[in-house]
Amino acid sequence: MPIESAARLHAIGKALLIGAGAPPEEAETVMRHCIEANMAGHDSHGIIQIPGYIDRIKAGHIVPGAKWDIVQESPTTTVVDGNWGFGYVANERAMKLTIEKARTANVAAATVSRQGHIGRLAGYSLMAAEAGMIGLCTADSGRSPKHVAPFGGAEARLGTNPISIAVPSDLDGPFFLDMATSAVAAGKISLAAARGQAIPEGWVVAADGSASTDPKSFRQGGALLPLGGTEGFKGTGLAAMVEVLCGLLTGLGFGIDPTGRHNDGCFMAVFNVAAFRPLATFKREVAEFAQYLKDTKPAAGSPGVFYPGEIEHLKQQDRRAKGIEVEDATWAKLRELAQGYGVAGELGLS
Repeated sequence: MPIESAARLHAIGKALLIGAGAPPEEAETVMRHCIEANMAGHDSHGIIQIPGYIDRIKAGHIVPGAKWDIVQESPTTTVVDGNWGFGYVANERAMKLTIEKARTANVAAATVSRQGHIGRLAGYSLMAAEAGMIGLCTADSGRSPKHVAPFGGAEARLGTNPISIAVPSDLDGPFFLDMATSAVAAGKISLAAARGQAIPEGWVVAADGSASTDPKSFRQGGALLPLGGTEGFKGTGLAAMVEVLCGLLTGLGFGIDPTGRHNDGCFMAVFNVAAFRPLATFKREVAEFAQYLKDTKPAAGSPGVFYPGEIEHLKQQDRRAKGIEVEDATWAKLRELAQGYGVAGELGLS
């Protein structure tokens, strides 16, 4: 697989999105989030997504330059209609506004609907942490095709419905949670398929409801399983609550829209730490708590305990030094798109 720098992948993706009709500033925002995902080791939400976004632009499912509307608001709440624009653009703008409201009101929340894929949720919750606040972000896939079977079921009725929470700290790396409520994110299945790799048992069931380690079985009528394995009712319960916050509270609804249009619904909330405790004290104690966890005696065969977000921080340092691997199938699609938009030469993809 090619190994490329973050800067080069950013430039390639941005040029392709502009070629597909995205305004430069929107292409910049999308690529910043995608490459941050690659750098954190979440390749399923990185450069691999760009060909798919371009397909959605061509189909009219993503509208570059879409208007961003506030449908309803109060001093502490905002209801946003993304008008089918890039989810990264609509969601980031909503989080910025929510942070600003929390500076004044100490607690603020927002919902965002009718937007494209918003990618890795940590990209938004970490915005609040960087502002000295606690950020919470949850998302569902609106009424787009579902991927996850509820516990005890053999057909998809839920999205992967992720949850992310980030807090400020004095640690070298950020302290945050970013997890799907399914056993794994759908993008990781696509990544395994693109790389020709088997997946662990317990991630998906095939169309007939049997366990499968073939990632292709997911796209052939199979379904992801909920988080929790034999205790999968916990993952299903979390997913259902996310669906209420992001599908029902936003007004997107549940079930499947016959058009198949992807429409991430999002609920976000921000809590100003200084309204509860002195920020400096809180940040110091979060770091002390993280060290307390890391001081745990390792289990047999374990490298030890990592605080939430530490593995991503370490991966980022590694990839900053060594570069990012791009699967051959994705690289081929990027080259084909670059040739189609007449930018292969300037991007070194001819």
